Amino acid sequence: MSEVTQVPDLMPVMPEIILALGAMALLMIGVFGGKSITHLVFGLAMGLLAGTGLVMLFLPTLGVTFGGSFVADEFSYFMKLLVLTGSFFAIAMSWAYAKSQSFDKFEYPVLILLATLGMMLMLSANDMIALYLGLELQSLALYVVAAINRDSVRSTEAGLKYFVLGALSSGMLLYGMSLVYGFTGQVGFEQIAGVLAQEGASLGLVVGMVFILAGLAFKISAVPFHMWTPDVYEGAPTPVTAFLAAAPKVAAMGMTLRIVIDGFSPVTHEWQQVIVFVSIASMALGAFAAIGQTNIKRLMAYSSIGHMGYALVGLAAGTPAGVEGVIFYMTAYLAMTLGVFACILSMRRKDGMVEDIYELSGLSRTNLPMAVILAMLLWSLAGIPPFVGFFGKWFVFSAAVEAGLYPLAVIGVLTSVVGCYYYLRIIKVMFFDEPAEKFDAMPMELRVVLGLSGAFIVLFAIMPGPIVSAAETAAGSLF
Repeated sequence: MSEVTQVPDLMPVMPEIILALGAMALLMIGVFGGKSITHLVFGLAMGLLAGTGLVMLFLPTLGVTFGGSFVADEFSYFMKLLVLTGSFFAIAMSWAYAKSQSFDKFEYPVLILLATLGMMLMLSANDMIALYLGLELQSLALYVVAAINRDSVRSTEAGLKYFVLGALSSGMLLYGMSLVYGFTGQVGFEQIAGVLAQEGASLGLVVGMVFILAGLAFKISAVPFHMWTPDVYEGAPTPVTAFLAAAPKVAAMGMTLRIVIDGFSPVTHEWQQVIVFVSIASMALGAFAAIGQTNIKRLMAYSSIGHMGYALVGLAAGTPAGVEGVIFYMTAYLAMTLGVFACILSMRRKDGMVEDIYELSGLSRTNLPMAVILAMLLWSLAGIPPFVGFFGKWFVFSAAVEAGLYPLAVIGVLTSVVGCYYYLRIIKVMFFDEPAEKFDAMPMELRVVLGLSGAFIVLFAIMPGPIVSAAETAAGSLF
């Protein structure tokens, strides 16, 4: 008697299906339409991301499907909306750059869509195999995007470095997964947690878990697996850097939260030590290494490393409050990063893009609105009230204190103070130095992104309720 094959419930995975089919359709449009319709592909890609987000907002379907490999819960929905937002604005900010810098390749928005699809699959992965498939779909698209400007030696070098080190991290991740499977006999996160609750952590499983955490640390560019970040941020085209700094970081942090909380919660003490070390190292390196940087993209790379360290403070707590803090921190980080890169993309003159911090000299006298909003974003990144960055650090440090991790919280505060220096240096250059040559007029799409980012970091202090409650609900679904 033949077995009846049960068709999986496709409603929880409908946003991913829409995005996958849309990306394939845009690829065909680009291939057969040629270069003349590149900007149409850009627009349709943004429309597809917006449509996918609207489907998730107004037709949410929670559940588990594909034999437990895919889970759609409040956590994955919230993080996916952040990823879609980051990808949408990354494509929007690329529009003017594409027109002026011979960057108008239809493959770029299609690759962004495929990377976003991989991120969404990562966030809903409920076992190690599904997680790896989503991770590689994202990573392979990002390797190509980083090197998409084939006429630039810097871009090609950035893509090659990213690919080689990414392959190394994927190997470490796979090796760790194989060890965990070997010592538990399970690939599903819930099943792994069940085995660990009964049998505890053997030495082999701890080694496998450390390899997994090492692979994940590469994806969020945490120390000591951060070495690719400054070179790739500096070498990749600026719109690509803006994308790499935003959505993939949110997805990788969400993936880390799920595998650690869902899969390894019975052995919290073992992984907590690794997370604490990585967090301290990332905060320290991000604070001190950025001090001497004059290239603003490279400075943002070290800033990103530091911010991933701050986010990991909440994860180290291992509590619902800590996870809520991480989710909120990544929301704030996404808004701040997109705003800063909108300004960086506006550092353009007739002879091309500039990246040196001192090119911002006297910006307050040549473009006061941009200078004021950029200053607010930098204050927020530094964690100074009343901006949203302060509340992000408050949440994660409070969770660490409640969990008894006092040294970690103290080190976080001290490195935040050190980090203030390089943010305030840019503000000093903009407001107190003699004006440099004026930048070209800021394109409308960059003005919109900068305005929305500035409004978010300021208005959060007035209306914190919706974001905080959404982060609390998302965190609650993991426990």
